[in-house]
Amino acid sequence: MKKLSACLLKSLLVATLGLFGSSASAQKLYVYNWTEYIPSKLLADFTQETGIEVIYSTFESNEEMYSKMKLTQDSGYDLVFPSSYYIGKMAQEGMLQPLDKSKLSNLANISTDLLDKPFDPNNVYSLPYVYGLTGIGLNAAEIDPSAVDSWQDLWNPDYKGKVLLTADSREVFHFALLLLGYSPNTTDENEIKQAYESLKSLMPNVVAFNSDSPEVPYLQGEVEIGMIWNGSAFRAHHENPDVRFIYPKEGAIFWMDNYAIPQGAKNSDAAYRFIDFMLRPESAKVVIETMGFSMPNNGVKALLDTADADDPTLFPPASEIANGVLQADVGEAIDIYEKYWNLLKTH
Repeated sequence: MKKLSACLLKSLLVATLGLFGSSASAQKLYVYNWTEYIPSKLLADFTQETGIEVIYSTFESNEEMYSKMKLTQDSGYDLVFPSSYYIGKMAQEGMLQPLDKSKLSNLANISTDLLDKPFDPNNVYSLPYVYGLTGIGLNAAEIDPSAVDSWQDLWNPDYKGKVLLTADSREVFHFALLLLGYSPNTTDENEIKQAYESLKSLMPNVVAFNSDSPEVPYLQGEVEIGMIWNGSAFRAHHENPDVRFIYPKEGAIFWMDNYAIPQGAKNSDAAYRFIDFMLRPESAKVVIETMGFSMPNNGVKALLDTADADDPTLFPPASEIANGVLQADVGEAIDIYEKYWNLLKTH
């Protein structure tokens, strides 16, 4: 998941119990989602239309979401939003219901490019909510965009003390492994260690790790080049046209957060109604215009300004999606990543 910048927080509200003044007998929908991930307007509109009260709780990581669901035995929530590499893990452990797609009248609105991915073949357990690619951001006032086309460019000695990395171990090791010719989802400690050694040589260029608001250092002139999510770059470019987004030739880092219904959900019908509501192009438009996330919705472009609808940063080309690699569950090897990640940050 990719968090919003602080400048958008004032426009977002967390939906909590009693927000809409519903009676105690009103049907409820318990949603567990990333912080700042659905505009409050859509939650209010859904309740007004259906009478279903949304009880909205948030998490900051997939690990937190997974642990909380284990504690509640998958029965505390009706709708959750795991990232791609957690869907397979949760499905294998019996934590998710197979989806009844006949209950979704707007299913055809989902872009087929984002369906039937390896982590959930035929989308048995999940459907895409938002997606994106992590690539290279730069300040065109300082760096010629035409001179940057590879993750390897981050090692340029001219960028000493000017590079930003996200504070995400899997993402950072992802591009280092790509450059070495290894799978970004490797579980081989020797390969991960080689990526660590390569990243150590990058550290003189790195000035900060940021996964809270990665566009802010670009806007404030604190960094000139580095990692950035496409949605963050899209929002930043609207504030400062010099902030650009580059798709590295080795492939950007492909990520996706998804709708899923827990096995123990008590209000699954309400969950289907909410998913169907969110699959409307009008709902996708609100998400894009409020939050800047890419939405896999076939009808939404017709509702947007032409410049946004045609923006390859907001809507990554199919070729770039195909060139990207989704993160997969690496099982116990996550401990290996974390070991070398901690060493890297203290280097």
